[in-house]
Amino acid sequence: MATNSPIEWTEATWNPVAGCTVLSPGCTNCYAMRLAARLEAMGQPKYSGITRKSGGRYKWNGRINFDRASLDIPKRWKVGRTIFVNSMSDLFHAKVPLEFIKEVFATMVATPQHTYQVLTKRAERAEELSSKLPWPKHIWLGVSIENADYVDRIDNLRRTHAAVKFLSLEPLLGPLEGLNLNGIDWAIAGGESGPSARPMPIEWVRSIRDQCVAAKVAFHFKQWGGVNKKRTGRVLDGRTWDQLPRRARKQEQPALAFGD
Repeated sequence: MATNSPIEWTEATWNPVAGCTVLSPGCTNCYAMRLAARLEAMGQPKYSGITRKSGGRYKWNGRINFDRASLDIPKRWKVGRTIFVNSMSDLFHAKVPLEFIKEVFATMVATPQHTYQVLTKRAERAEELSSKLPWPKHIWLGVSIENADYVDRIDNLRRTHAAVKFLSLEPLLGPLEGLNLNGIDWAIAGGESGPSARPMPIEWVRSIRDQCVAAKVAFHFKQWGGVNKKRTGRVLDGRTWDQLPRRARKQEQPALAFGD
C-alpha cells in the first residue's frame, strides 16, 4: 500500500516494510505505532501483530512484516512523486535482510521519475550497507536526530554514498548547537505532535535555522507540534521555511534562495 501523504516535506508514502523497535527517545511517542494498531484493527494484514498495548498505549513489539506485493507500486505511478520510504518502519532495521533492501532499491532505481526519501535511525547499518547498494541521485538518504546524544548519526550519514543527504531533526527534544553540516544538503526540524507531545522552545529551532543559513544548507521547518499541530502551525519568525536541497533533480522545484 502506498498513499498520498499529509507530511509537509513529502508527497506520498510507500511501505514495503511494516513494524519496528523503539531505539531512542524520539521513538517514545511515534505516530506510526498508533497508526499501525488502527490499521490492524481495520483488517490490513501488513500491520498484523507488530504492536502490543502497554500502559494504555500501543508500542512496537519488534516484529517486522514484509509486503512484497507493494514492491511494484511506484512503477504504476507514471507522474513523478516525492516518496517517503517506510514511514511505518525503518528500512535499515536489523531484521530487514540485505536481500530485501536490495529489492526495494531495485524498484527505486527502476523508477527515476520519482524522488525517494529514505530516512533511518539505524545510521550505522546504513553506512555499513551503503557500498552494497546503488545510489542514483533520485534516492536520498537521511538520518533522524532528536537531541545531542545522537549527532554521531550525521557522521555515519556523511560516510555513505548517497548523493543527497538530509537530516530529520524531529521530534526535536533538545538543543543542537555546533552541528557539523559539511556534506549535508537539507535539514528538517519539527516539534513532537499528538498525545503526550514534549515541548520544543523556539530557541532550539532558531539555532538550527541559523546554522543552516550560515552553512548554506536548505532548511525546512515542519511544525511546532503539540497536541493540536494544526493550531500551532509552522510559522517561524513570521514566515514558513520550505527550502529543498540544491542538489535535487532539475525537474523538481528548485531550492529557495537563502534568506528569501
